[in-house]
Amino acid sequence: MKRVSIIGGGIIGLCTAYYLAKEGYEVTIFDQSPMDDGCSYGNAGMIVPSHIIPLAQAGMIAQGMKWMFDSQSPFYVKPRLDANLIKWGLQFYKHANEKHVEKAMPALRDLSLLSKELYQDFAKENNSFFYEEKGLLMLYKTDKVAHEMFHEAREAEKLGLEVDYLSGAAIAKLENGTKTDVLGGIHYKGDAHLYPQKFMQFIKEELKRLKVEIHSGTTVQDFVFDHHKITKIVTDKGIFATDEVVLAAGSWSPSLAKKLGVSVSILPGKGYSFTLKDKNHKPSIPSILCEGKVAVTPMNNDIRFGGTMEITHTGDTKINKNRLQGIINSINEFYPDMQVEMPENKDTWFGFRPCTPSGMPIITRAKKVVNLTFATGHAMMGLSLAPATGKIITEIISGKTTSVDTKMFQL
Repeated sequence: MKRVSIIGGGIIGLCTAYYLAKEGYEVTIFDQSPMDDGCSYGNAGMIVPSHIIPLAQAGMIAQGMKWMFDSQSPFYVKPRLDANLIKWGLQFYKHANEKHVEKAMPALRDLSLLSKELYQDFAKENNSFFYEEKGLLMLYKTDKVAHEMFHEAREAEKLGLEVDYLSGAAIAKLENGTKTDVLGGIHYKGDAHLYPQKFMQFIKEELKRLKVEIHSGTTVQDFVFDHHKITKIVTDKGIFATDEVVLAAGSWSPSLAKKLGVSVSILPGKGYSFTLKDKNHKPSIPSILCEGKVAVTPMNNDIRFGGTMEITHTGDTKINKNRLQGIINSINEFYPDMQVEMPENKDTWFGFRPCTPSGMPIITRAKKVVNLTFATGHAMMGLSLAPATGKIITEIISGKTTSVDTKMFQL
């Protein structure tokens, strides 16, 4: 039986372990953290086939330049003299055009729809993680943003996604959980959501049942090679033999790839979220507050708010109150009855989303190292794309035809 080692115990690593174990592989996961609080736990829990436009898109450079000087803006690049940031920025610039977006859209749609199908399978088995299909509302307050949202929605319709264009009055009728102050919105009817912590609990239980070995609090320090093949993984808790390696370490992937002689351009996009518990009065449908790029997700009796994308480095562990204030201002402008206040530091979550300069995830075999496969760089779409990524990685390692075309997900 082939032994597969997965480096990274976030949702991508866990879903990959699930499908590999189902296929009969002997699977071991290594993660440096206690595996109870990464991006996979604090995210907005959205499964979004509607998100077909990558971060690298036309107009993003000009918009990003404006936002860079506003510490409360949705997208912010922390200015610093850093070779990785410069290299990433140049690549981002190269990808931020219509041609790239046109190629990226169908690839992201196919990956997303496969993921949603796999989530439906999980939920049929045991919906302990509150999977629901209520769609997603893209809410806006200004004509300018309405125009942008209409353009995106028409592209989504061309790709076969179901879309409703709603006035402010129609939104008020549909969203009966709380009052909305909006010009209008787009309802992507095929989107879904779940409670991330509960899903992580569920998938860990499944892995236990499938006899997957999990080494949390274990740092991978190095690799032993034989020709172009990894034979052993060196950790601070011992050395482990392996036949295959999957690198699914999110924002920490570049430093590990470097030890393998492979260059991976990923920068962490720091995001924040906080959850209000047992709220009777709350929005009932997941939404994105477009002007502030804030995600709002009802999760059973709770509600979670998340947002901002700050391109930074993994050592940046301070909570930036200005970024948080930007999220709170948006919530109170869109939902005037919510009256949300600044959460305590202990109730504020932040995480590093792994952002590639193309805005596309990396799901591919390495070229130089014969038994290495990448499953990283999913940015804000980690939860949304995790089951599909896990299934595809399993197909790649098993030498099968992949369920969706992966040429847009190369390194």
